[in-house]
Amino acid sequence: MTQALAVDHIPDIKGPAGTRRPPVLAVGVIIWLGSEFMFFSGLFAAFFNIRANAPSWPPAGTDLDYVQASIFSVILLASSATMQKAVFLIEKGRKASAKKWLIVTFFMGFAFVGNQLYEWITLPFSPSSSIYGSLFFVMSGLHGLHVLLGLIAMLGLMGRIAGKENDPGEASVFQAVSYYWHFVDFMWIGLFSCLFLLS
Repeated sequence: MTQALAVDHIPDIKGPAGTRRPPVLAVGVIIWLGSEFMFFSGLFAAFFNIRANAPSWPPAGTDLDYVQASIFSVILLASSATMQKAVFLIEKGRKASAKKWLIVTFFMGFAFVGNQLYEWITLPFSPSSSIYGSLFFVMSGLHGLHVLLGLIAMLGLMGRIAGKENDPGEASVFQAVSYYWHFVDFMWIGLFSCLFLLS
């Protein structure tokens, strides 16, 4: 009798409760982003430690274009909203509209990377000019690499949208890429503050 009652109360893992579990891909991406957060935290720690012990900060000759950098920073941060719009649309099965917003996000991110390359070419200092120059190029360069990887992931999403209809894993992949893109944007807030506002 007791065994029968116990069996009756075993939850049905294939029922509605099972469908509420987050996708394995999304969980994996979040765990990976946790390690990325620790990596960038190390860069921030190095920056503040060096800045605290420098006789003058930043060194002479490290003039930056704050207006241009601010404009493209806003563009990058706004791309988080367009990316999330694409996720909402793909979850509703509106693939064509989702693709449009994904393309908008791609070009916003591409514009940010293009501006960063322009900055690197036109800056009045180099990585070997000073410790600030080294930090600037390393920190902004690593972030730019992460943005570039996000753009490649978006190209993969565009290819997936063009694939078979009713792809059950499509929304999960979109969500995973969006988590990564939001993380990249969030990290830039800290990097921009360190490299431009606190300098």
